[in-house]
Amino acid sequence: MASISFKNVTKIYDGAKTPVVPNLNLEIKDKEFIILVGPSGCGKSTTLRMIAGLETVSSGELYIGDREVSKVPPKDRDIAMVFQNYALYPHMSVYKNIAFGLTLRKMPKDEIDKRVHEAAKILDLEHLLQRKPKALSGGQRQRVALGRAMVRDPAVFLLDEPLSNLDAKLRTSMRSEITRLHKRLDTTFVYVTHDQTEAMTMGDRIVVMKDGIIQQFDTPQVLYNTPCNLFVAGFIGSPQMNFLDAVISSEGGKLYAVVGSDKIAILDDKAKALKNYVGKTVTMGIRPEDFQSNDLLTDGNGLTAKVEFCELLGAETNLYVYVNDIKVIVKMPSSEPHPTDDKIKVAVKLEKLHFFDPETQQAICH
Repeated sequence: MASISFKNVTKIYDGAKTPVVPNLNLEIKDKEFIILVGPSGCGKSTTLRMIAGLETVSSGELYIGDREVSKVPPKDRDIAMVFQNYALYPHMSVYKNIAFGLTLRKMPKDEIDKRVHEAAKILDLEHLLQRKPKALSGGQRQRVALGRAMVRDPAVFLLDEPLSNLDAKLRTSMRSEITRLHKRLDTTFVYVTHDQTEAMTMGDRIVVMKDGIIQQFDTPQVLYNTPCNLFVAGFIGSPQMNFLDAVISSEGGKLYAVVGSDKIAILDDKAKALKNYVGKTVTMGIRPEDFQSNDLLTDGNGLTAKVEFCELLGAETNLYVYVNDIKVIVKMPSSEPHPTDDKIKVAVKLEKLHFFDPETQQAICH
């Protein structure tokens, strides 16, 4: 069993007044691929390093499987860690870098050789085993670091922003390689990143953190479709969700979200949750991809917008506009660019609107 359990875990550094991670409770299942994601300084790397034993637990209990490991040295935790900067020995060959941990354990040479070649085959490194790290590309170095972790056959893989030093094309291919590796090894992966695209494409479940506190822990699809608060809604998705102040009004038994001079109809299933907000201002969220063709524009789904500029991306266009003096991104199929300062109406998908309480920042309905 390689489940991981945090029970009321707090991490506070000596001399600090506030904890980096306050009272963390988190349950990671055996063989899951879990992503810790959030902005810089949110505590995600500290959480990973507590699992590794590279940071001490100030209070609370940390379990790997059924064993409480808060006081257990890193070498005895049955984990392997892959770092952002690869941490390879420059004077050693790829073979010796991969074999290093096994050599320290005084494992028999034939067993070391077998494990190194198995890992090298999986990671397509067999033709590079005699090269030094300086003769490798960034992606090849990262695969060597993964190989060094693999040969130890650990219960838990810990990966701390392993792709952040790679270019965009290589990051995309390495994402799929690491996902395939997880399926092949069938063990627990905990992966830290600040890149929400990596989080959405790789993880079984995602932990979204802010100021050391878990905001939401769920599958990528749930986080995308039903974010629990404004922070998660704005963090998950690329480009990020647009937010507009809207006053809830009632006319003829129907609810509307009033944005400037526009009235957006609120569907019945959302109206039930918003009936206590009539006459009040709420935050309305619209993802850039949840606008629709203006052929479907009606009196109840259009927003007046002033064009700032168009970003042509081949098959689609990001249209940057101002709605009621708030910058909004509209994603649409590529077409003739709109002139700057052009006044247009953009249609929204009413079923895709999100509403949040501006004071508590919690979701009202989706």
